[in-house]
Amino acid sequence: MLSHKLLSETQKRIREETIEFVKWVPRELIIDMDADRIRYPANFLEEAGKRNLLGLRFPKEYGGRDLGWKEEVVALEEIGVLGTSLACLYSLVSIVGEAIDKFGTEEQKEKYLAPMIEGKLKAAEALTEPRGGSDFFGATTTARREGNYFILKGYKRFIVGAEGADFFLVYAKTAEAESHKSMTAFLVDRCPEVEVKYIYGLMGTRGGGTGRIYFNNVKVPIENVLGGEKGINKGADVFYQMMIPERMTSAAGALGMAKAALEVAARYSDKRKAFGQKIRKFQAVSFKIADSLIELDAARALVYQTACAIDEGEEPGKLRRLVSESKTFATEMAWRVVNHAMQILGGIGYTNVYPIEKMLRDVRLITIWTGTNEIMRLIIQHEFYKEFLQRKIEGRDIEKDAPEAEAEEEKVYE
Repeated sequence: MLSHKLLSETQKRIREETIEFVKWVPRELIIDMDADRIRYPANFLEEAGKRNLLGLRFPKEYGGRDLGWKEEVVALEEIGVLGTSLACLYSLVSIVGEAIDKFGTEEQKEKYLAPMIEGKLKAAEALTEPRGGSDFFGATTTARREGNYFILKGYKRFIVGAEGADFFLVYAKTAEAESHKSMTAFLVDRCPEVEVKYIYGLMGTRGGGTGRIYFNNVKVPIENVLGGEKGINKGADVFYQMMIPERMTSAAGALGMAKAALEVAARYSDKRKAFGQKIRKFQAVSFKIADSLIELDAARALVYQTACAIDEGEEPGKLRRLVSESKTFATEMAWRVVNHAMQILGGIGYTNVYPIEKMLRDVRLITIWTGTNEIMRLIIQHEFYKEFLQRKIEGRDIEKDAPEAEAEEEKVYE
């Protein structure tokens, strides 16, 4: 966790409340979810809602707490120790809630946002398609307008929370135009024409209701277009905004996942003996702990810096870069830390006597979802160059410090 002295009183309180909630989560729930005996833990969200721990960033008038990203990161790091499924379901309130809070009508906020924050209404984001994973604009789901309705047709897959969702945030093509002007976001209530299939044999991240959704000519009223009439063909605006909560929740949750694995490994290394001494006395083990700590602290600093930048209203391009950096670095850090933990535990770590094997299966996904880390790197370098090449040199011009800096005839670029 971030140094206790760096936390505000509000952040300390949020952390304490979240820790108490995490301690409440039954051990059997986690085990049964991983075994696919529980496919959607509705009681988890309901309990979080009762404790007023959902939608922390949203206005109090809808049940939120008017807090910032810094507070949400504090909470998500603690939620992250529960693994990817529960952390993701918890985050869906933040993700779908962001769309409704930023773009929704007053009626939509009252109908969907408020009960979602209470834990009484469950949501899922229907984004990914077989032909459009990281390629959002490659989506083929369509919505055809007929009077005061749209007829929604198509299907989405890998939708976390689909099994138990009461409504879905759905992106569909509504115009024959260039890609960023052809998408619309809808709030689609569950109905007979919305067919959810829980079909995946997932390697990890089980029990979160991940499924495929078929929209079989669903009749969606205009008032369920996100933002109403003004929201038609504005889905790209929603999507770009949604990249902040999608990627920040992944980054913050990864901190908790890494922290949990590190603590299991550190306790084990102080108990396990080999060759007459505790294995933490061996450099091969202690350096893995050290490397894990360095990476975890570095990732935490980046994620919190990004949270501060969002709260302070940094310009959009800079935010896209920082959010993408946070998601990439934190998720890859978590993967490395969990692997270090398994190596420290050795053979017993590969069994279900310890939770490391589940952590390994869970954490592998977070470098893939909400945009693969390869896509994150494309965004990072793109936003960097866009800003950097327009920036005037401030301070010292380092290029001129070379002995032959004035030899312009040697500086050949083509």
